[in-house]
Amino acid sequence: MEKLDLSALPIRHYRHPVWDTDRWRGFDPRPGDILVCTPYKAGTTWMQMICALLVFQRSEFHLPLAEISPWMELRAAPVEETHAIFAAQDHRRIIKSHTALDGLPWFPEATYICVARDPRDVFMSALNHLQIGNPDADAIFRREIRESQAEEEPLPEDPNEFFRMWLTTGIFPWESDGAPFWSVFRHGASFWAHRDQANIHLVHYSDLKADREGEMRRIAGTLEIEVAEEKWPELVRAASFESMKKNADRTAPDTNFKMWTDNSRFFNKGTSGQWQGVLSAESLALLDQVTAKYPPDYIDWLFNGSG
Repeated sequence: MEKLDLSALPIRHYRHPVWDTDRWRGFDPRPGDILVCTPYKAGTTWMQMICALLVFQRSEFHLPLAEISPWMELRAAPVEETHAIFAAQDHRRIIKSHTALDGLPWFPEATYICVARDPRDVFMSALNHLQIGNPDADAIFRREIRESQAEEEPLPEDPNEFFRMWLTTGIFPWESDGAPFWSVFRHGASFWAHRDQANIHLVHYSDLKADREGEMRRIAGTLEIEVAEEKWPELVRAASFESMKKNADRTAPDTNFKMWTDNSRFFNKGTSGQWQGVLSAESLALLDQVTAKYPPDYIDWLFNGSG
């Protein structure tokens, strides 16, 4: 992906039925802000939790995670309310975003953390995501999605048909994949192209799975946060999948909008490789065609992490 002039960001306006990057307008940044900038279903909530654990250095927070670290672009709340939440915070702020780098404002004194995950696992997790939405909470979004589509057809029920649509249909004019969401490939590539920037940091889901404590310590170093050695066991334990699922009413995203029929089901399995035995050889061949558009070193990292 071509390098961006970071001083000129943002260069694209992303407007989706669920989110809108115009909501960054008027936001007042502070030195030390942490922007968790992940594709969907790639470890967003996990990284928010890790950052909150490091910022507060305790395993229980004063508010649910969704209220400590709202999704800036989410259209469910008036933008003034979201800005006011961040303005009132006197601790180091953790700001959730699902936007590629070319749609974000550039704050030189902030830290941008992009988490990536094997796209096949992202897809499988997205299927679960669609099944657990609260119909009352997201009715407006579902209606707007239907109205924004050229043909009001239901989403494919067969996983391989859905996967083909996901790989061949874009929502935004500059994207050719990702529907009905947006492109995880472009998102990661936008940050990968600037991985040498001092305040852009890449984390991979597989690396977190393989060595949660090691990655948390690395992230603490990135954020220049010192943690007393005796606190690490508690913080690492609180960042486990089991702990976050057990406390889902306080850790799941968008709980303040009652977005899920069951908050604990948001934390489905947290495992990798669920696509095996589901995606066909034809689907995987099509995936190879999509990934061939990107630098090989980026694709290797996207699928495998640094391990």
